[in-house]
Amino acid sequence: MPAKFNKLTSTIVPLPLENVDTDQIIPARFLKATTREGFGDNLFCDWRYGRDGKPDPDFVLNSGIYRGEILVAGKNFGCGSSREHAAWAIAGYGFRAVVSSFFADIFKGNALNNGILPVVVTPAFLAGIFACAVADPQITLTVDLENCRIFNHANQTSEPFEINAFKRDCLLQGLDDIDCLLNRKDRIEAYEMDRFGK
Repeated sequence: MPAKFNKLTSTIVPLPLENVDTDQIIPARFLKATTREGFGDNLFCDWRYGRDGKPDPDFVLNSGIYRGEILVAGKNFGCGSSREHAAWAIAGYGFRAVVSSFFADIFKGNALNNGILPVVVTPAFLAGIFACAVADPQITLTVDLENCRIFNHANQTSEPFEINAFKRDCLLQGLDDIDCLLNRKDRIEAYEMDRFGK
């Protein structure tokens, strides 16, 4: 069951690359696993580690400069195959939210199903985040799910974002889809009785 998500303020990890596909997020050779454990260790594996298995110090996750629970990525993040393991890897690493100007639809759904909030912002707002992160690696963002608004504290800007109402409720309550529906069982049964008389 995912943790409740209401408001998150965190430093960020910027990945200003466009068209990052799910094979780059979690390479196909790791998909044989049948549980979610350990996927965070292999997030962006082919970028994170050299052929000798040693961490590449130039890759953002290894640099030691950027840390946080918010990944900020370029346009069209999560494109490619529909593997849910990409969301497992992102969650396993410790990210609670991913910010981009566009997400592939299947990745977006998988993220939401795994307790990760994909926040779609305008290209200008995204560019502002990246610029601020270059100037100050310690910048923070606040993602306010209750009010569907994201704040960049470095340049004092904010903008609204959209999310499916049902998925929003699930995240706010820390429930998966089934548990969220079970919590509404009385209302569903009352509707059926009123509508169908049974």
